[in-house]
Amino acid sequence: MEIDRIDHLVLTVRDIAATVEFYRVALGMTEIRFGEGRVALGFGRQEINLHRAGAEFEPKAQTPTAGSGDICLISATPLDAVRRHLDALGIAIEQGPVARSGALGPMQSIYIRDPDGNLIEISTY
Repeated sequence: MEIDRIDHLVLTVRDIAATVEFYRVALGMTEIRFGEGRVALGFGRQEINLHRAGAEFEPKAQTPTAGSGDICLISATPLDAVRRHLDALGIAIEQGPVARSGALGPMQSIYIRDPDGNLIEISTY
């Protein structure tokens, strides 16, 4: 067996509309609606499906919790421009830029938090 890539992951959130707005404005993701009331955030060839805390879709993680995510996103935009964009939106950069190691080798990263407190690492190789 050989796994090729991640198609999607799920974030459990308190407020889907607030989450969509944050990821749309801050990170340029698009809102995707599918199925019966399902919502996802699209970017590149993947997506983040959103489950509202307490009303998750089945099957779900054993202990779904808003704010427990820790995600690394690779940016096509240079980090200095990402930082200026986030600063203009008033989004605090928790850390960075700092040197990190990613799946493809050395990278530079900055860290922010989404409305639920999920840690979002934005990186460039």
